[in-house]
Amino acid sequence: MEKYDLNEDRYFNPDSTVRKFARQIYESVKDLPIVSPHGHVDPQIFVDNKPFPNPTQLFLIPDHYIYRMLYSQGIKLEQLGIPTIDGTKVETDPRKIWQLFANNYHLFVGTPSGNWLAYEFNKIFDIEEKPNGKNAQTIYDKLQDKLNTPEFLPRNLFEKFNIEVLSTTDAASDSLNQHKDIKATDWNKRVIPCFRPDAVTDLSARNWKQNLSALEKSVGYEITNYKKLIQALEDRRRYFKEVGATSTDHGVFSPYTHQLSLKEAEEIFNRALNNKLEENDAKLFTANMLMEMARMSIEDGLTMQIHPGSYRNHNELIFNKFGLDKGCDIPMQTEYTFNLKELLNKYGNNENLTVIVFTLDETSYARELAPLAGHYPAMKLGPAWWFHDSLEGMMRFRRMVTETAGFYNTVGFNDDTRAFLSIPARHDLARRVDSNYLGELVAKHVINLNEAMIIAKDLTYNLVKKAYKL
Repeated sequence: MEKYDLNEDRYFNPDSTVRKFARQIYESVKDLPIVSPHGHVDPQIFVDNKPFPNPTQLFLIPDHYIYRMLYSQGIKLEQLGIPTIDGTKVETDPRKIWQLFANNYHLFVGTPSGNWLAYEFNKIFDIEEKPNGKNAQTIYDKLQDKLNTPEFLPRNLFEKFNIEVLSTTDAASDSLNQHKDIKATDWNKRVIPCFRPDAVTDLSARNWKQNLSALEKSVGYEITNYKKLIQALEDRRRYFKEVGATSTDHGVFSPYTHQLSLKEAEEIFNRALNNKLEENDAKLFTANMLMEMARMSIEDGLTMQIHPGSYRNHNELIFNKFGLDKGCDIPMQTEYTFNLKELLNKYGNNENLTVIVFTLDETSYARELAPLAGHYPAMKLGPAWWFHDSLEGMMRFRRMVTETAGFYNTVGFNDDTRAFLSIPARHDLARRVDSNYLGELVAKHVINLNEAMIIAKDLTYNLVKKAYKL
């Protein structure tokens, strides 16, 4: 049986000088609290605070990083127990699903998922052997035994992971009852919502009218025109702030920004209400809503996040059968200089705005994003995200943006995960990557060790708290 070997110097440069500095820098930040400002963990688990049902439900079902790899090798999502939209039959035996996962564990070697899983199994659950076809059920039993103990209840894990704050992502119409329920308990940890209005600001969304109806119910009045939509969004932002939100999130197809006249916006909105959208209506409306969201952020202080450049639900067969977020979102080439010009010219010089821009297109780091963030006071660079929140991806990010944007126009790291147990693994990897990068700069005499220690703490803890007003 092959065993895990999580060397204390893992991910550091093999050069002894760099490694020595990286180790010292990492030691100074490795135990800092985790600030998770953007993610998708279900807050209900902290309300219920019940044992996770089984290893399959905990590790596999919520993590599309894992099952997208398995699917790519011909394993059907039905075999992995992923629920279908229409309730058609899928595998329900968690042990069978786990066996299938263990049989194919080798697929994750060298991938970010493999790194995170190794940390979770070995560091959190004290599992010494890597899963395979022979030991799958033994490991399942060991995991299940631990999940049945108080130490592995969601709230206790939250504390064990040293999480200071955890942000979820919530629709504009969400009641936020889970967040209020958490606050009503004697558990004094911070789980906060994040305002994500995409379901009603993207007129091309498949269920746009149903989403609009849900927003109407949440505000208690009909949204019969564009002005009412703006009023409803402003009302909901106030409500989110009352429940603890400090940020908004906008998962847009393109970062294109453009201010429509009130007349133009009303006309497009009315066409949407009457199912008469024209070809460019949705694109123009989203561009206008990004402008509106920036204006609102200046007024209410919520940090604005823009997550563009994903061709979501690329695999229509999977989308139609299993729905959103099933591992078939694909990065696209994305342009920022022209697309963000109108927003940044109108609001980018305003000291009351913080807009954090992400990308899935690494070619834009040095060419566009770093120069933009290195100039406009309101703009900050989001960290390597999603396909690139990995050992190599994070290192490429630092190498490509630091010379132009510096460290202090970035905002640290966020894990953007649905898989709760992967949070400490992801943050540990980010801290090691940053320590290694800073260690290289020290070894080259670009900065000194004291400067590196200060920067490392800022990248790990201070910058994210400042950017997200935490």
